[in-house]
Amino acid sequence: MKTKTASKPILMLLRLGRLLWVRVALMAILAVVASAMAIFLENVIPDALTQRFTPDAVMPILTILASSMLAVSTFSLNVMVSAHNAAAAQATPRVHRILLADTTTQTVLATFIGAFVYALTSIILFKAQLHGPGAAVTVMAVTVAVVVLVILAMLRWIDHLSDLSSMDTSLRATEHAARDSLLQTRSEPALRALPLTRDTVIPDDAQPIGAPRSGFLQFIDLPRLSAALGKSQAKIYIHSAPGTHVLQGQPIAYAAGLSDALRKKVQVCLTIADTRTFEQDATYGLLVLSEIGSRALSPGVNDPGTAIDVIARQQGLLWDWVHTPLNDAPPKFDRIFVPDTNPEDLIDKAYGSIARDGAGMIEVVQHLLAALEPLTTCPDKALAQAAHDMAERARAYADKSLPLVSEKARLRRPDDATGR
Repeated sequence: MKTKTASKPILMLLRLGRLLWVRVALMAILAVVASAMAIFLENVIPDALTQRFTPDAVMPILTILASSMLAVSTFSLNVMVSAHNAAAAQATPRVHRILLADTTTQTVLATFIGAFVYALTSIILFKAQLHGPGAAVTVMAVTVAVVVLVILAMLRWIDHLSDLSSMDTSLRATEHAARDSLLQTRSEPALRALPLTRDTVIPDDAQPIGAPRSGFLQFIDLPRLSAALGKSQAKIYIHSAPGTHVLQGQPIAYAAGLSDALRKKVQVCLTIADTRTFEQDATYGLLVLSEIGSRALSPGVNDPGTAIDVIARQQGLLWDWVHTPLNDAPPKFDRIFVPDTNPEDLIDKAYGSIARDGAGMIEVVQHLLAALEPLTTCPDKALAQAAHDMAERARAYADKSLPLVSEKARLRRPDDATGR
């Protein structure tokens, strides 16, 4: 899903398309159109078919379809809510928003509710005598198609229910979202703007641009921001990366050569809301996975196996990230500076809390060190050093938390065999 440097209107459309009610509403509208279509087609139906399929033959089927789909839709919604709440309880509350975007659940519920709306609309049109005798043929044909769709949706729903609230589903959905966000940082480094680093010199006359509201910076509309600059020589230095929590009025960027009107346009290009999202936040997926691992290590759950699974998934994500070719094309937005992905943040978000919370479990520490070992020799020197530092931190945590001297000795590096 390419949204990192998309414009804000495209972002809003993509987010709208992931909402449950949108797909349901579209299916309901399609159902109304299909039912009303019979009014315009009844005059072209052959008399032989009109005599064979009468309204009396169609009405019982529509009645059964309407009543059954209402019950099925209500039951399915209850199942979805219960499953999502269970997943949030055993994994992390953040996973709830990921599961809400599940296209299978949305399509199935949209099919059920759409079938209910279609049947109810057709019954109303028949009872209001807006459908003539010939319309029954078209309604019957559409009804057969709707029944087939409902049966297929039910089979798909039954298969989907088997693991809807399972930990595997939560981990798989979170990993998929994290992978998309991470890999896009390789194809679009610094969001195709100039990277803001410690060596970047911000002019002394640069004026601060305050955050328009408090919350998490979700999205930077770089195309719109670049267009707002026009042909001026102004430059913008955005020092807050997506995912950063900002406070209203505090500087979120600095700009040199901008008028007051243009500074307000810059604020409009920044999407700030109450929650973090995946579109431009490369570390958010790693953080959510890490939260799942930390909760599994809590005394109330005591599930080191899930934490070990998270460690392996994090390793795969970081390994794929570092081995994905970096797009070295010239920056598209050469008057805008944006912080680039920091490898230290990736390692810290992935393993920092697990290293701390799993320090007292020898099996977790061993898997964590084993996962970090290949990363310490990866081509990216910054990530390799961050992985090495995290391994040292994990050993330090374990040295204070493991109860047995023999377990501590198993974690020493080969060159530490002197008994320190």
